[in-house]
Amino acid sequence: MTDKLKPAPLAYCNQTFLNSPDGRLLRILSEYMEPLARFRREQIQDTVVFFGSARFQGSHAAKTNLTSVERNEARAAAEQQEKDLKRALAGVDMARYYEDARRMAYLLSKWSIQIPARRHRFVVTTGGGPGIMEAANLGAHEAGGKSIGLNINLPFEQNPNPYITPSLNFEFHYFFMRKFWFAYLAKALVIFPGGFGTMDELFEILTLAQTDKLAKKILVVIYGSEYWNRVLNFQAFVDAGTVAPEDMNLFQFVNSPEEGFEFLRDGLTKYHLGDTPKKQREVLPEIAKTRP
Repeated sequence: MTDKLKPAPLAYCNQTFLNSPDGRLLRILSEYMEPLARFRREQIQDTVVFFGSARFQGSHAAKTNLTSVERNEARAAAEQQEKDLKRALAGVDMARYYEDARRMAYLLSKWSIQIPARRHRFVVTTGGGPGIMEAANLGAHEAGGKSIGLNINLPFEQNPNPYITPSLNFEFHYFFMRKFWFAYLAKALVIFPGGFGTMDELFEILTLAQTDKLAKKILVVIYGSEYWNRVLNFQAFVDAGTVAPEDMNLFQFVNSPEEGFEFLRDGLTKYHLGDTPKKQREVLPEIAKTRP
């Protein structure tokens, strides 16, 4: 007599199948539907996305690191010592961008939570990791607003920073699905100094805007002209004829948190809020005076 067969697992409970190449479509669909369900549940209408280097620290941490490197001078080889010191000094200099991202996210969140709306407007969103991402989530947290972290599963572990709203902490496997959620809800993009990943996100959004593939107006703010003018020569694109002169209007340089906030506030109001109620107009100038 043969043994009774056990019931086979349901297809959607079969981990071997779900993790196989044949289950890829379901995994991709899950990274669309699960965030969509959560955004609906949390009543998120739209976002402002902050990008920038994951390597920057706040001023206190950067100065502490420099002190540590200087104390270890005698223990390190001369060549390594020079590299470590140069990196630590750069870290202290670039820490201002961490503090500026924190401040701008604070101002933006302080303003957005006062907008009379059924759903949350212009929610600060980041890649969920350290550096500029942490700074923006921290600023939103200090303002009492929600913030989103769209993290990515990488071979080198990137843990979510502690300032993300817990119910809006996401983890993605697929880069393209993560990029979709960066762009889909965004009404503005804020680009702080960063590396390859930051430039990738900047040029992807600029390309979509340039080719009219966006169904909405996205404001693009590039923060820190001193840094970006050293890294990229935007005028060279125009001079070479590779982009049209009017494409330079797709983005705006700003150099202070207050300047960035005012540009965002005015643009978001114009393109996505319509007429601002009188009471709301009265509180807008006061927000820029507050500090976290």
